[in-house]
Amino acid sequence: MAENTNSPIPDDIHARQLLHRTEGHYTLNLGPTHPATHGVFQNVLQMDGERILESEPTIGYIHRAFEKLAEHRPYYQITPITDRLNYCSSPINNMGWHMTVEKLLGVKTPKRVDYMRIIIMELARISDHLVCNSVIGVDTGAFSGFLYVFQEREKIYDIFESICGARLTTNIGRIGGFERDFTPDTFKRIREFLVSFPKVWSEFESLFVRNRIFMDRTIGAGPITAELALEYGFTGPNLRAAGVDYDVRVMQPYSSYQDFDFTIPVGDKGDTYDRFLVRNGEIWESLKLIKNALDNLPEGNYHADVPEFYLPPKEDVYHNMEALIYHFKIVMGEIEVPKGEVYHAVEGGNGELGFYLVSDGGRTPYRLHFRRPCFIYYQAYPEMIKGGFLSDAIITMSSMNVIAGELDA
Repeated sequence: MAENTNSPIPDDIHARQLLHRTEGHYTLNLGPTHPATHGVFQNVLQMDGERILESEPTIGYIHRAFEKLAEHRPYYQITPITDRLNYCSSPINNMGWHMTVEKLLGVKTPKRVDYMRIIIMELARISDHLVCNSVIGVDTGAFSGFLYVFQEREKIYDIFESICGARLTTNIGRIGGFERDFTPDTFKRIREFLVSFPKVWSEFESLFVRNRIFMDRTIGAGPITAELALEYGFTGPNLRAAGVDYDVRVMQPYSSYQDFDFTIPVGDKGDTYDRFLVRNGEIWESLKLIKNALDNLPEGNYHADVPEFYLPPKEDVYHNMEALIYHFKIVMGEIEVPKGEVYHAVEGGNGELGFYLVSDGGRTPYRLHFRRPCFIYYQAYPEMIKGGFLSDAIITMSSMNVIAGELDA
């Protein structure tokens, strides 16, 4: 049947299939439900054998309208939404949101709160990088390392559970600090982790860092230059792997990060191997930060003195009418919030995680925009894999740590 080349093609997928008619070229769908994508998003690849000629990314498969939902929720009810962004390191999302609200309210948190937050955020960073780097191993054919280090992730989740009762989507912390102080059991678990984890991670590194097969598969796969990374708006490990020494914790310190001395690992070529090494290095730095924060944990309160925004103790809510009323007013957004416009960013597992908040004084945000690092650097993915092999495209995606929940909020 002859094609009518003069008629418009309303179907976008049909249009993609007509992109190439050269003999030997074909269209390949990578996703949206392929296990190698580690998330629900699609790449329509134009292939010449195993080599990628063109790539067109498609997102929107799990769009949950988080920003619009947030505009219809009181401030306290937004924390469970931030959990579902990068769910590999959800406490960082939670605390970034709490710090944004604190910035709007003008709340100054005690040093003890800052140090406790650093401990939790760096544990979450370790958990995030651990998953990313072990998955790169899986995608290059090495499954054992993934299973081995996952035991350590479970120990981190045990710590989260001892603090807030949840493991993956944590809803951890409060505006102004924490719901309760760390228990002796929590401190014990953290110190045990600081002793046990370095040995495990050293063994994991010995499996991969100088492994000739792994190096051959990752060196030169999915490279990006520093200039191009900056043009796309890269941040986090993917930018640092390209050679740019930028970290929000250093450039715009928050939560008393300026009190600590730590090194920012930087790569050179911006390829999969460099991204792997940068995350490895960051894990060691996170361990140092946790230990220093724990050893120098200040005395004081575990939340700021803001009773109009800090939930009263649960036992008071159950037995005291005034506490019950205040609990209801805070959760339901009946406390007056100042008008204003603020932006606050934290160094998330994947880079600069920012919250642009506009308040008109109402019970919900007038506007809330999440700066999701995944969404920004995923735009460069077609350029990074063009001309490479399909197998390189898989490990490039893994090394970028594209989290569908953060990409497609």
